[in-house]
Amino acid sequence: MTAVHHEDWTMRAKCRGQQDDLFPEAAEQKRARLICGGCPVRSECLAEALDNRIEWGVWGGMTERERRQLLRQRSDVTSWARLLVKQS
Repeated sequence: MTAVHHEDWTMRAKCRGQQDDLFPEAAEQKRARLICGGCPVRSECLAEALDNRIEWGVWGGMTERERRQLLRQRSDVTSWARLLVKQS
C-alpha cells in the first residue's frame, strides 16, 4: 500500500481528528465504535489494522479483542485489503 493510498482513505474517515477518542479503555470502546457506523472507509480501516496486526484501539468498528479473534478464525487470509476493500 502506498502512502498516497493510505492518506487518501484516512482523509475521508469519519473519525478524522478524533484519534485520542479511538483508543479508549474497556467500556468506552462501545462509544468509540459508534463513530465507525456509516463511515465511508470502514473496510479500508479494518483491513489496515488486520494486515498490520495493530493491537490497540478501535479500527473499522472492531476492538483489538475482536480483531485478534477474527485473525485466529481466518488465519488463511493473506491480504485483508484484497478481501475487504473494493478496488477501483
